[in-house]
Amino acid sequence: MEKVKKLFGDINLTWIKVIIFAIIAGVYTAIMAMIPAAKDTSFADLTISFEVWILFGILIIMNSKSAVDSALKCFIFFLISQPLVYIVQDVVNKSNFHLFRVYYRNWVMWTIATIPMGFIGYYMKKDKWWGLIILTPILVFLGFHLSGFIQDTIFSFPRHILSAIFCIVTLIIYPLVIFKNKKLQIIGCIISSIIIIVMAVLAIVNPPIYSTEILSNNEEHRFDNTYKVYFIDKKYGDLSIINIIDSWMVHGELKKAGKAEFILESPDGEKSIFEIDIKRNTYHVERKK
Repeated sequence: MEKVKKLFGDINLTWIKVIIFAIIAGVYTAIMAMIPAAKDTSFADLTISFEVWILFGILIIMNSKSAVDSALKCFIFFLISQPLVYIVQDVVNKSNFHLFRVYYRNWVMWTIATIPMGFIGYYMKKDKWWGLIILTPILVFLGFHLSGFIQDTIFSFPRHILSAIFCIVTLIIYPLVIFKNKKLQIIGCIISSIIIIVMAVLAIVNPPIYSTEILSNNEEHRFDNTYKVYFIDKKYGDLSIINIIDSWMVHGELKKAGKAEFILESPDGEKSIFEIDIKRNTYHVERKK
């Protein structure tokens, strides 16, 4: 733990180091976004969520020399790293800065927000009770990430489990490394523990469901509400036939990722078998017979 604590306050964080850190973070994130094997895994989560960037921000805050220094270094770090995430992908994919123009605007406000967040966050270093008040919203925000990752892991185990573990570890570590006061450390750990338990319970009692239409009535597949449709293995979810704008559709309440088979059965007992490859937010269906 002592070695970990040194990362949160004992680094001589020069401007050159901040800039190099930002470049490495931005390029690494872009690479993870482009590697097909990393898609929908913990390794690519930092491309769309905040948990790792929260760590980067806290590391900068804790190694800054003043509130102003903290605010400026946080701002410059994100001002460099976030555009790089999209620019690198655009350059590699020769996409005429499409990703940068479409997605970076979502990060502009967050980048600007790092100025007051870095300034206020610096006062966690004062080891006073108000530091815990500053930290608690960050812990809660991280807790919502934890809940989402637990749900993702339930849906497509073991994907995203490393991100869930990362959230749990950092929730516990932050109070221990930010504060020196034992009471603040204990209270902070209690708050983090409550957040972990509550978010884990919420994720478990509200398991993720991917609700979508997976098949439509057309020349290739003819059916209506007199047909039955069901998974061979019920663990993948529930299927039903619904009508949307005068068109019959097979609606899926999908509960688990993986390859599964489902049957579309006519009133006279004729069965068509389909295979569906379910992912967290997408699917692919093929008719087998």
